[in-house]
Amino acid sequence: MLILLPPSEGKSAARRGDPVRLENLHFPDLNPARRTVLAALKDASGADDAHAVLGVGESLAADVARNLVLDVAPAAPAHDVYAGVLYDALGYAGLTPVQKRKAREWCVVVSALWGAIGFGDPIPAYRLSMSVDLPGTGRLAGYWRKHLGDALAQHAGTGLVVDCRSSTYAAAWAPPPLQSAAVNVFQVRGGKRTVVSHFAKHTRGELARHLLTRRGAAPATPEALLRAAREKWTAELVPATARRPAQLDIVLD
Repeated sequence: MLILLPPSEGKSAARRGDPVRLENLHFPDLNPARRTVLAALKDASGADDAHAVLGVGESLAADVARNLVLDVAPAAPAHDVYAGVLYDALGYAGLTPVQKRKAREWCVVVSALWGAIGFGDPIPAYRLSMSVDLPGTGRLAGYWRKHLGDALAQHAGTGLVVDCRSSTYAAAWAPPPLQSAAVNVFQVRGGKRTVVSHFAKHTRGELARHLLTRRGAAPATPEALLRAAREKWTAELVPATARRPAQLDIVLD
């Protein structure tokens, strides 16, 4: 099973440690593309219009400044660097050793900077969104769409792909529809279903944790994923089509 996660906007910078080494990251075939984005990000972050290009306010000046020293900044495992609602709900630090091993094997983060990385890959904190139109690469979702297909398809094999990404990051790679399920989260308000971003992130993190901690075999089909989700939530499954993956809809009361 492959669990696709988005990165978090906020990141916890490592205080000590060796710098990132691209050869230590999963998917080494992506390294030439990674070097291109790293160089383009450094140039953009040092320009006068850096905040406008990166789509961030002046309050995030320290985050933008980090982009200038990514080659020497301390790196830490991705599960420690990424912070925020989804990662808090997943709660890697509270997993057992066996569950942590599963997380490192099953979870892949799709990233605007790295393309895709393993959950335990050591990276520095950075600021870059997949929606950015980066001088030298263009819009990053389109850039990575040219590079991720072979690497992630090979990694997924014939197993189930559980897609917990937001739409911005889902645009960078579309897994095979018949072996994948996109996770949607709805909240019922006044008898109507609505999408609430905060609860969607939290619930996707909870689902990832549930899949890592539950007993029994990992779900191998969207139908098995539905049964696993129903162990905790009200959930429905919209079957896959030739072009669209199955949709696992979790409904929060």
